[in-house]
Amino acid sequence: MSGWLALSPLFVFLGVFLVSSILTDDFYSVPVSSAFLLASIYAVMITKGPIKEKIDVFSRGAGDHNVLLMIWIFILAGAFASTAKAIGSIDATVNLALRILPGKLLLAGLFLAACLISMSIGTSVGTIVALMPIAAGIAEQSSISVPMIAAVVVGGAFFGDNLAFISDTTIAATSTQGCNMSDKFKTNIWIAGPAAVIVAAVYIFIGMGKDVTPVVGEISIIKLIPYISVIVLAVCGMNVLKVLVIGLAMCAAIGLCDGLTWSGLLSSIGSGIAGMGDLIIVTMLAGGMLEIIRVNGGLDFIVNRLTRKIKGRRGAEFSIAALAGLSNLCTANNTIAILTVGKIAKEISDRYGLSPQKTASILDTFSCIVQGVIPYGAQLLMASSLAGISATQIIPWLIYPMALAIVSVLSIVFNFPSRRKA
Repeated sequence: MSGWLALSPLFVFLGVFLVSSILTDDFYSVPVSSAFLLASIYAVMITKGPIKEKIDVFSRGAGDHNVLLMIWIFILAGAFASTAKAIGSIDATVNLALRILPGKLLLAGLFLAACLISMSIGTSVGTIVALMPIAAGIAEQSSISVPMIAAVVVGGAFFGDNLAFISDTTIAATSTQGCNMSDKFKTNIWIAGPAAVIVAAVYIFIGMGKDVTPVVGEISIIKLIPYISVIVLAVCGMNVLKVLVIGLAMCAAIGLCDGLTWSGLLSSIGSGIAGMGDLIIVTMLAGGMLEIIRVNGGLDFIVNRLTRKIKGRRGAEFSIAALAGLSNLCTANNTIAILTVGKIAKEISDRYGLSPQKTASILDTFSCIVQGVIPYGAQLLMASSLAGISATQIIPWLIYPMALAIVSVLSIVFNFPSRRKA
């Protein structure tokens, strides 16, 4: 199968989504799941072989262990968020945040909190799970729009995911390039750091122009325990699944002691899981379609096209950046994207004398940039589901990925930080 034909399901998805949104004059009315279903059917149809084999390939992608792990996180996150809301935990946490942070610094403070938490726990999804319900509650109590405040959390979550030593993307990038995590961090901080400072300044400026005078309600200390525990346990490095189970158990115990009935508890858990249904379907459809693209040679085609005419250091670094970004576009998983093109990036790096830490930084940064803005990525899907909005509503407000992209491109053009292989 030709490379462009192998990639065509991705174009079908984007075409259906964009054209339908333009025709309806509403980018928020077209379900992502519908576009993915049509693209998935098309992907199966153009693939050669018996229908059973094609369905097996699709099912293998949809049932990949990374996809299933993400689905478990979605289920537990939905159950926790719904139960926390039912017992008043979200309201209590929101009231505490509003009491501590000055109104005009809410956006900057929330962004900083997301940066610090994601830096500590090494997972953007875990950070979004912990902070998004709180952020949505703050938006309801203030004049800040939900999409804007959701983008604040998503941006801060990707800051830590890009830099944390325990992040899957950091581990993948450094292991494929054969460099120390500390060296990669020293290089990466000169790129992500300035971007975060710029974005924080922008949020301070935006906050100064807003008349944020939320009404702060009663703060119940006992109801703060679930969210504070989730954040503390996550920062301590506990697995996100264990964190969510413990958080759900705490919500259940507090709710039952505070008058919540057993049937009411089960109802809140069930509604939370049901609220993640569309997110789960999109994740499985995307996994299946992208596996068909990979099997048909779509990723290999991208790699070969981008590495044919490399000239000099800048060309080599831009090629690695494009490889990471396009691979992430086709896999919707930044860790898998890095692992997919890591070996090729290493060969390019060795051939053109690039430092392994700069190459690792480029792989991590550009995969995170793309992951941060695709509406079918786990982070935006999770954020939109917890905030009760469409993923496409968040995208225009994503200042941090845009700032990171600009600084990253400038770092290649002007060669900073300058770290060549000895």
